[in-house]
Amino acid sequence: MNKNAIKKFAIEARKKLIDSVTDKAGMLGITEKSCSEPITKGSDFEVYQTVAGTEVTLNNRQCEQRRRLVSQIESRGFEAVVEEVAYTWFNRICAIRFMEVNDYLPNRVRVLSSEKEGKMEPDLVTQAPDVDLDLTAQEKEEIINWKMSGTSEDTDKLYCKLFLKQCHQLHDILPGLFEADSDYMELLFGISYTNKDDVIYMLVNPETGIPEADFNVSTLDEEGNPTGQVEIIGWLYQYYNTELKDDTFAKLKKNVKITKERIPAATQLFTPDWIVRYMVENSVGRIWIEHLRAVDPSTDEKATAERFGWKYYLPEAEQEESVNTKLAEIRTTYKDLKPTDITCIDPCMGSGHILIAMFDVLMDIYESAGYDKREAAFEIVEHNIHGLDIDQRAYQLAYFAVMMKGRGYNRRFLRGRDGKPEPKVYAIVESNEINRNHLKFFGTHLSEMERNLAVMQIEGLLDTFKDAREYGSILNVDACDWNVLERFVNDLGTIGQISFESVGSEETQEDLRKLVRVARNLGQKYDTVVTNPPYMGASGMGAKLSKYVKDNYPDSKSDLFAVFIEKCGQMAKKNGYQAMITQQSFLFLSGLKNLRINLLNNMSMISVLHMGLGAFGNDFGTVAFVLKKRKIEESRCVFISLAEQRDSKQKKYIYLSKNAPKYIHFLYEFKKLPNCTFSYMITNKTLRRFDNEILEKDFISGGRNKTHNDEEYLRFHWEVINESVKWIPYGKGGEFRKWSGNDLYSVDWSDSARDFYASHGGLCNKKFWNKSGITWSFVTSYKPSFRYKYRNMIYSSVSPTIFRKNFEDDFYVLGLLNSNVGSHFLKIISSTIGTNVGEVLNFPILREREDVVSDIVKYNIELSQADWNSFELSRNFCKHPILPSVLKDSTIFNDINCIKVEGCYIYWERKCNERFKQLRINEEELNRIFINIYGLQDELSPEIEDKDITVRKADLSRDIRSFVSYAVGCMFGRYSLKKEGLVYAGGDFEKYYKKEEEVLADVDGNIIIMSDGAVLITGEHYGKIKTDNGWVELTYSPDLDNCIPITDEEYFSDDIVSRFVEFVKIVYGAETLEENLDFIANALGNKGDTSREVIRNYFLKDFYTDHLKVYQKRPIYWLFDSGKQNGFKALIYMHRYDADTVGRVRTDYLHRAQKYVETAMQSAQYTIDNASSASEKSKATKAVTKYTKQLAEMKIYDEAIAHIANKRIEIDLDDGVKVNYEKFQGVEVAQEGKKTLKVDLLAKIK
Repeated sequence: MNKNAIKKFAIEARKKLIDSVTDKAGMLGITEKSCSEPITKGSDFEVYQTVAGTEVTLNNRQCEQRRRLVSQIESRGFEAVVEEVAYTWFNRICAIRFMEVNDYLPNRVRVLSSEKEGKMEPDLVTQAPDVDLDLTAQEKEEIINWKMSGTSEDTDKLYCKLFLKQCHQLHDILPGLFEADSDYMELLFGISYTNKDDVIYMLVNPETGIPEADFNVSTLDEEGNPTGQVEIIGWLYQYYNTELKDDTFAKLKKNVKITKERIPAATQLFTPDWIVRYMVENSVGRIWIEHLRAVDPSTDEKATAERFGWKYYLPEAEQEESVNTKLAEIRTTYKDLKPTDITCIDPCMGSGHILIAMFDVLMDIYESAGYDKREAAFEIVEHNIHGLDIDQRAYQLAYFAVMMKGRGYNRRFLRGRDGKPEPKVYAIVESNEINRNHLKFFGTHLSEMERNLAVMQIEGLLDTFKDAREYGSILNVDACDWNVLERFVNDLGTIGQISFESVGSEETQEDLRKLVRVARNLGQKYDTVVTNPPYMGASGMGAKLSKYVKDNYPDSKSDLFAVFIEKCGQMAKKNGYQAMITQQSFLFLSGLKNLRINLLNNMSMISVLHMGLGAFGNDFGTVAFVLKKRKIEESRCVFISLAEQRDSKQKKYIYLSKNAPKYIHFLYEFKKLPNCTFSYMITNKTLRRFDNEILEKDFISGGRNKTHNDEEYLRFHWEVINESVKWIPYGKGGEFRKWSGNDLYSVDWSDSARDFYASHGGLCNKKFWNKSGITWSFVTSYKPSFRYKYRNMIYSSVSPTIFRKNFEDDFYVLGLLNSNVGSHFLKIISSTIGTNVGEVLNFPILREREDVVSDIVKYNIELSQADWNSFELSRNFCKHPILPSVLKDSTIFNDINCIKVEGCYIYWERKCNERFKQLRINEEELNRIFINIYGLQDELSPEIEDKDITVRKADLSRDIRSFVSYAVGCMFGRYSLKKEGLVYAGGDFEKYYKKEEEVLADVDGNIIIMSDGAVLITGEHYGKIKTDNGWVELTYSPDLDNCIPITDEEYFSDDIVSRFVEFVKIVYGAETLEENLDFIANALGNKGDTSREVIRNYFLKDFYTDHLKVYQKRPIYWLFDSGKQNGFKALIYMHRYDADTVGRVRTDYLHRAQKYVETAMQSAQYTIDNASSASEKSKATKAVTKYTKQLAEMKIYDEAIAHIANKRIEIDLDDGVKVNYEKFQGVEVAQEGKKTLKVDLLAKIK
């Protein structure tokens, strides 16, 4: 099946049909803004002005159709009606295509294509007017005239007429899809087979359309199963909704709730056929096998299923003898079962996939009972199959699918037996527009008692179905006397007695008939309920749906799929079956604990297929299961895990091969587990441990702090002033990391901020302030990792935290939670991507060898913190780890002037490996201890993988780049070679650094004394730093004016490359300078002929990208950047910014850079004019081109930077990077004769 072609067609067809319908409405004087009144009226016509300014005349029938259309628009809105009309015509076109391919059309003449290969004119056009379509003489004459004309306009008129006549004819046999000819849909219809941009050509074009074989019911898949009906209808429905679904989720991200019109698109998924077969065979099929076993107890369940060809049937788990006795007793209730007795429903039927599978299994059942297929098709539709959906378009397709299935078994099916077949599949209807005043005209021939009962029940249904499409099949319908209601609705006493009050009563009657049918489907009980329900979290629900769910389904309110688990259980008869596929969180989510408990208290689980990820492609993880509505004590369930396979085909293959991991459990066992999770892989040994005490005995939840405005109150710690008492450390989850680390954030802890948190219910309890505990990241794609929470840290909801009740440290529990025993139990307790406090507090605790464990854990925290502090994102970062002063290893450098970066890196690499190895030893020892304590030697191994050790190994490229970043920090005074840790991050810079005058000296550094004995002052620099021991001489001075240029040639004395070279020389010595620069350049990997060129290219192209990545798009060094031509780049340090910084960048650097470039261009031009070498001239020509572009770029940039410089903008570090950075972006520069240009002064944060 060509799914790409189906998807392309469905998406494009929707667009074109919506555009066409909108245009047609406009030509009737109807737009999104208004529905115009007629400009002229007559006894049998009305005239309207179109959006094109022309006039259109409508006859009586068209006027009535237009009135119906306007009424619908006023009731439901223009967009909803246009969408409905578009998808109805889409469904009808696809239905006709299906019928013509399979030769199901009544007149057996193709409408969209031709049986003759290569002929594009449809056979219907070719044979017209001599075709069986009940054409009047006038219509035949029109057709002949249009054919003779041959113009494209007349050809389209001809085709539209024939197509609509075909639809009228199909109304006789498929009224659920092809409405009566008074349908307003016709007014908004336009079609062409000659236009290659039209829907018809897109569909049938043999080169780019959907292959005809995909519509053919005789088409088989690789296993020989027919796919031509279910597959094509299902995929057309899913793909038609693609763009609407995407738009709905885009709105949801903006906190726009999902409306009732968009629920179908947002929640629809086409279920793979094999999963549908599993559900249907193990519910509908199981009922019949139970009947056969009741008739003959020796019947072999497995062999019987195989005889029927039900290859997805899963025999029940082996049971205790007492359970078998009970099951045999229950089975006797099926002994007298007849095929016509079996009732089935899919309450979320979508395009009818499950209904079609039911039809096939039921046909097998009927045939085994001696029925002829042709008769069985009628019986199945009349007695067995029921369906409901919230979506009208889904109803149309499901109705069509069932009717076509019947036609496939009986070629006379569409003509009916005793009347036309009427599948009991319906779209949910609303009662909002039903006129209650008309009820007095109904039931006039009923007895008074029956009529009173009917009125009471009808009024109850009218109340229930108000806004029913908000809720769909989860509506709870009270028991009613359906026979009385049907007689009441059919007994309309206004025939021949039209009065003012009774006008419209016929429409009310039809509406009531639909209402009663839907209500009956919802209100009765079924032998089997099978569905794939909508998946929608509570956060996406609209207000009405959310309230209804909370009021009526409190145990399952977190998601619609869970609500449907509960609802489907209610719809099943006693001893009936419920089969579903839902999100896998049903098995494990703590919020669904009560749902699972109620299920175990009232039902039995027959089988569970844990699909995991991939059953629907790129999905969220699913589980399919079959339940029996009867609690049977000590019954077992079979669980099959297909979670390891990553796509539906693999899952299907492993299931059919019988090689999938299988687990069998007594259902009562799950009640022992915290939150009653269906952790089916649990062993008896592990299960017994849940009889022990749990962490909740000694620990308590610390709640959480919630700012309710992170933009205002939360920062990365490097954004704000480091000495500010306003900001304190804040835990906010983070990557998989154990023991210590992930300390990146600060929260505003001022009095006013805490008052704000408290006023919104977000302030954590004061008793937990300044207390140590255990914290972790709530969400993880791998597994939970627990860390020591230091006393000075506050924590958010994504960093759940627990404390000992006596607030003492408990390193033993931290070790246990981080061990593989901890992971083993937490996987059982919490199998979703989030691990909450309640789940951790349910951890079963055994205490032995506490002192040994605590010592190891303390060592692990020390190792982890040492690793974290090795990188500059740490608050406690001291110096870069490959600095000689950090390593202090005399075997690497005996001569302070002869130190190699490579040797320092090798030493650092060895230290990292030792730390990594030691942590592995420690963690594996903890694993051994806890495995022995918990007696899990047969289940767990102490060994761990590298990915589970959360300290870093050395990485040459990463570590050299971080070394470059550290050097830049020293250039700006953030760090210093003379003082460990963060030196400056806001405040008065000269509180930390002292300026000294620069005097004239010779090349050897000797001060030159003038003839008068004075010295010549040439400038100033920062010469001293304040340390704990007072002011100390600097060996490497921070930049004087907080601006370091990055240029493609060395124009400035404080050029960043020269400053970096100076840094390397001071740190590692002069003798090894070139060797060290080569090593650094090689590690950076940029282009260049020399190490300095490589380093320069790194600063030009990659340094800032790396900085943004490391500092998570909140840079502390800001890059003034003129653009892609590298005309001008310069770094400043955000924390040293003042109101004159931009002005200095402009006058002291940008303008000087412009002059340097101008001079360089003049020199290049001179070379062009005077050089004799062609290669020199070529090189110079390229240089002139480059310089020309750079100067043009710098000119525009200068205009922008001048605007900001004159403003002397102040920044407040407390506002953070995001707010302050934006002050320098999007500067408007006027261009003569052109659109105003917006210029960013700073490099974009990507």
